[in-house]
Amino acid sequence: MRITLHNTLSNSREEFAPANPERVTMYVCGPTVHGPSHLGNARPAAVFDVLFRLLSRAYPNVAYARNITDIDDKIIAAAEKSGEETAAVAARWRGEYERDMRRLFVLPPTFAPAATECIGAMIKMISLLIKKENAYESGGNVLFSAASFPAYGALSNRRDGDAPAVARVEAGEYKRDPADFVLWKPSPPEAPGWESPWGRGRPGWHIECSAMAAQCLGETIDIHGGGQDLIFPHHENEIAQSCCASGKAVFAKYWMHNGHLALAGEKMSKSLGNTLTISGALAKHPGEAVRYALLATHYRHPLNWSESLLSEAKRALDSLYRAAAAVTPLSAKEDAPPSDALADALADDINTPAAFAALHSAAGDIQRGKAGEEEKRAFLSGANLMGFLSQNPDEWFKGGDAAADNSEIEELIERRRRARENRDFSAADDIRKQLAARGIVLEDSPEGTKWRSAS
Repeated sequence: MRITLHNTLSNSREEFAPANPERVTMYVCGPTVHGPSHLGNARPAAVFDVLFRLLSRAYPNVAYARNITDIDDKIIAAAEKSGEETAAVAARWRGEYERDMRRLFVLPPTFAPAATECIGAMIKMISLLIKKENAYESGGNVLFSAASFPAYGALSNRRDGDAPAVARVEAGEYKRDPADFVLWKPSPPEAPGWESPWGRGRPGWHIECSAMAAQCLGETIDIHGGGQDLIFPHHENEIAQSCCASGKAVFAKYWMHNGHLALAGEKMSKSLGNTLTISGALAKHPGEAVRYALLATHYRHPLNWSESLLSEAKRALDSLYRAAAAVTPLSAKEDAPPSDALADALADDINTPAAFAALHSAAGDIQRGKAGEEEKRAFLSGANLMGFLSQNPDEWFKGGDAAADNSEIEELIERRRRARENRDFSAADDIRKQLAARGIVLEDSPEGTKWRSAS
C-alpha cells in the first residue's frame, strides 16, 4: 500500500517510507490532565487512531506512543484549589480521558507513558545536553541554548528575525538568549519535585516528550503528530533537544498536525472560555457520532463544531447501520480487505471525507441489493478500519451506546475496588449486586477484577 502524508517540515506531500518497515514508530502528544479533556484533545486522538489502524494493516508492527502530561503548573494549581494531592488530580482526569477515548472507539496506543514515570530518562537527557554544551544552569534552572542548534526554527519557519515572537515564550532574566527554554526548574518544598544533579525540581514541558519518545520508541522516529498549536514552541523545541542529545540530524522524519477545532467560527480554547468537553458531548450523543463528526472534515483543515454537525453524523451512521443490518448474517472474515476506494482515500493523507464517501457508496449498493458477499465484507472491513459499526444494528437503533455501557461498568468496578481497599465491604457488595442485576458477572483474581456478561 502506497501511503502519502503531508509533512509539516517540508510543507509538502511525501510518500511514507519508514526507517524500518518491520517496526514503524509514531508519537502523538497527549493531554495535560488537570481537568476534563476538551474536544480539541479528541480530534488528534481520533485522527491518529485512523492512521494507527491504517499503518497496522500495511506493516507487521506499529509502535505507537501517546503520552500523558501529569505534572504541570495547571495540575499543581488544580490540586491547590481542590485541596488534593497533585497525583490524585492527575490520576482522576487521566482516568476520565481514557474512558472518553474508549467511548470514542480510539484504540489504546502501544505505549501510554506518563511524564512522572519517566523522570529518570529526562534527567539523563538533560545531563547529556549539559555535557554537550547545548544546555546550561542559571538561577536554579537548566535551560537549552537555542543558538547551539543551527537548525532551530526549521519546523515553524521562525528564524533569527523572529526573536521578538520567540522572546514571549518563557521569558526570564536567567536566560542567555530570549529563545532559550527551560529543561528543569526548581520546586518549592510544598510543590511536587524530584532530586536531580541541579537540586530538587521538576522537568520543563518540552523535555518530557523528547524523553518519553526516546524511551518508548528510540532516538529517531518515523511520525510525530499533534495539533497545529504545538508546532511552536513545543515541537520546535523537541526537535532541538532530541537532535542535540542523540547527535543525529533527524528526530522525526514526518511531522503531522491537525487543524484547530472551532466553535461558531472561533478557535476553541480555554483562554477564550469557549471549550466543550468530550464527556459533555458524549452525554448527549453516541460515541460513534462524536467520532464521525471529528473525522468529517479533513484533519488538516479547521473543524467548525456544532450541534448540526453531530445531527448530520448521527443520520450518516443510521444509513451505515441500515446497510450493516443486511450484512450481519454473513460470517465476515476478519482479514477481508476494505474497498480500494476507501483504502486509497485513507492512504492519501488520511482523506476521511473521501473515505466516508466510499463507505456510503458501498452502503447504498448493499441497500439496493447490488452488492455481493465480497463487497459486503469489504464494507464491514472499511468501517472497522475507520473505527465504526462496532455495535449490533438493533442496539444502535434502540439508542444504545455499547462503549458508554462498558465505560460505566469499568467505572463501577473501579469504585468497588476503592471501597474494598478502604474496607467498606458493604458498599463493594452493593456495587456487585448492582452489576449482577444488569447481567454482569465479576471475577476477582490477584491480577485484578475482570467482568463478563452472564449470558
